[in-house]
Amino acid sequence: MTANDWYNINDIESLDTPALVVYPDRVKQNIKILKSMIDDVSRLRPHAKTYKSKEVVLLMLEAGIHKFKCATIAEAEMLAICKAPDVLLAYQPIGPKLKRFVKLIITYPETKFSCLVDNISAAVEISATAVKNKIITKVYIDLNIGQDRTGIAPGKAALQLYVDCDLLPGIKPVGLHAYDGHLHDADFNVRTDECNECFAPVSKLQANLVHLGYHEPVIVAGGSPTFPIHAKRNKIECSPGTFVYWDKGYQTMLAEQPFLTAALVVSRIISLPDETKICLDLGHKSIAAENELSKRVYFLNAPELIMTSQSEEHLVADAGKNHKYKVGDVFYGLPYHICPTIALYERVIAIESNKTNGDWKNIARDRKITV
Repeated sequence: MTANDWYNINDIESLDTPALVVYPDRVKQNIKILKSMIDDVSRLRPHAKTYKSKEVVLLMLEAGIHKFKCATIAEAEMLAICKAPDVLLAYQPIGPKLKRFVKLIITYPETKFSCLVDNISAAVEISATAVKNKIITKVYIDLNIGQDRTGIAPGKAALQLYVDCDLLPGIKPVGLHAYDGHLHDADFNVRTDECNECFAPVSKLQANLVHLGYHEPVIVAGGSPTFPIHAKRNKIECSPGTFVYWDKGYQTMLAEQPFLTAALVVSRIISLPDETKICLDLGHKSIAAENELSKRVYFLNAPELIMTSQSEEHLVADAGKNHKYKVGDVFYGLPYHICPTIALYERVIAIESNKTNGDWKNIARDRKITV
């Protein structure tokens, strides 16, 4: 077997498809690569949105990573179940979600939780709920540095929000959250310049708060595309997520990052509708479908296929005339976007020594675990 055959599953006849598979040795290697790209492991705060399984959390904890970031209450609870010491809910909890967040804090006292705030009305609600439950909730000011999704611009209003939060009972501002997910130019130099431009007002806001007498706020910045850039800054906490499994999209776009693809979707041909077409059991329900049809899956052992249509349970591709494919043939697909693909599966099948070896349940794909 050659290095190019790393993905082959020897007992493939036992694996029903479509299936999501993970290669633990490559996951472990990706964690090592992540650590090698930063000067201090304590500056890592990886995002749990990609993998959603306890097994990956435990691998990170074993590697000395103790800070985490997540987007949902279920992800936060999964991290707490694994006894992660420090969890930032990168979301502003309001209404019922705030009640669940407080219940998390009370249910899992071994984990230190924090959350985001980007307006005073939400801060007041979090404050009142914290006081009612006799807890202190740490908050990060969520900054809008170009994503235009959530957050407050890193200027005078953000500084005032930090000051106002410090005056409210039950909450304690400790940092700034600056996600730059809109920066993903394939040219690393261009991406670096754009990242530095977006980050400058964040750094200035931090300095202004220190000038006012506040303890230096922690800055949590970036995702996967800007991780190598923020990793070179002093003290900044970095929160990439996709590195764990990697995918075709980032493999193509972020050529400077050496992570290994570690999760695939396995599919079979179920029909040959005409002389050039093949139909696989890989529909919308089995792989992230937000990208255009040609950028949803790349088959490692059939790169020449041209996707022509997809529905809920079927993917049709053109294999050209005189192709040799037959019903039952197995294809190993690398998703272009692994994060939402993971959310489509209850579990991933672990592949070790080219054989199936149990599964990792994606428990945080659910909206609720217990809280």
